[in-house]
Amino acid sequence: MSRIFRIDKLTETQLVQTAAQIDEGAVAAFATDTVYGIGTQAFDEDAIARIYQIKGRPSQMPMQILLGSIAHAQEITAWGEEADKLARAFWPGGLTMILPANAKGRPLLRSFSGLGLRVPAHPFLRDLLNRMKNPLASTSANLHGSPVITREEDLLQFLETRADIILLGGDLSCVASSVVDLTSVPKLLREGAVSRLALEKTLGFGVK
Repeated sequence: MSRIFRIDKLTETQLVQTAAQIDEGAVAAFATDTVYGIGTQAFDEDAIARIYQIKGRPSQMPMQILLGSIAHAQEITAWGEEADKLARAFWPGGLTMILPANAKGRPLLRSFSGLGLRVPAHPFLRDLLNRMKNPLASTSANLHGSPVITREEDLLQFLETRADIILLGGDLSCVASSVVDLTSVPKLLREGAVSRLALEKTLGFGVK
């Protein structure tokens, strides 16, 4: 059975313990600034395999990496000028950037060409991330192929017996993040919370 907390009722001690448990491989479901997510510490292969199994998600589909700050993103990527411009303009917020990994981040690639990174705008989640020792590998907290989950009721129905920890943050509004690939020539893979125009104004040139 999952340990269930309301994020507005979580004590400081419980927050610290939750961060430590996720660092140790616990699978957690949580509110974000977009939809409900499910994740675990990004270097734990067994815990990540559990998430793919829970969701019925094909293993060839990458997971997103959530981080508490730009500095944490720089620790695991080959950070460049374009990433810096976009991060300073749109993080925390609804922009996912796919970046090349550096030596520390290479184990997180898992045969993919880059790491999809985001610093979320949700204050509680960012606080949790900043208390963790590892990045958080994350994906939407729904059965693969089913609608994303924005309501607490739906989250509990799906994950109450599957996730180790559930962090409830009310009913959410579904606004997907934009996804831009910076592993080569900048390419907009999905236009969501951040518009193409805003990206191009920040970069100073058009994106594919």
